[in-house]
Amino acid sequence: MRIDLISEHADPLAAIGGADSGGQNVHVAALAIELAQRGHEVVVHTRRSAPGQPRSVPLADGARVEYITAGPAAQVPKDELPPYMPAFADELARRWAVRPPDVAHAHFWMSGRAALLAARGLPVVQTFHALGTVKRRWQGRADTSPPGRIAVETQIGRRAAAVVATCADEVTELRAMGVPDHRVSIVPCGVDLGHFTPKARRRGRARPCGC
Repeated sequence: MRIDLISEHADPLAAIGGADSGGQNVHVAALAIELAQRGHEVVVHTRRSAPGQPRSVPLADGARVEYITAGPAAQVPKDELPPYMPAFADELARRWAVRPPDVAHAHFWMSGRAALLAARGLPVVQTFHALGTVKRRWQGRADTSPPGRIAVETQIGRRAAAVVATCADEVTELRAMGVPDHRVSIVPCGVDLGHFTPKARRRGRARPCGC
């Protein structure tokens, strides 16, 4: 299958540890690589955040990252990206007119908005990674999300061909938003056991530190 992942702010090739570079970057990279290893052709679409980034960069055999110019080619806080999503969607639509994927899988709410604007009949799967309703409930006035986030997430959840939730609590939130249960599947976030592996404790008494 041809599978396109849309991750507007979380570049799978970005260095981890920045303000908006963390779990989603790792998740999208690992998903793209695993799908490619299973024989699929995978493209990850993300926003160009530096002027020197080329259009396309290999991620793994069968997977690549393609950059889309939408707004300045510079680091922009993710909560300031919504005005650039129509341009992001327009470029996605142009690319999909030439090479349509079998399925598009959007990550985060802004990616879902762009993917649905560009889809024109293509099936869109959505993973939110975080929901505005939960963020607003727990952060209150400290929540920096754009005012329309929750309404857009509700529309995405109701329009997407399928929604991938990462836990049962998220299913409850989606149900309250009016997303039909039959279109929601739970796929918990995985763990890279090749990286996070328990190590046997060395036997014997520890040596004195000498301090």
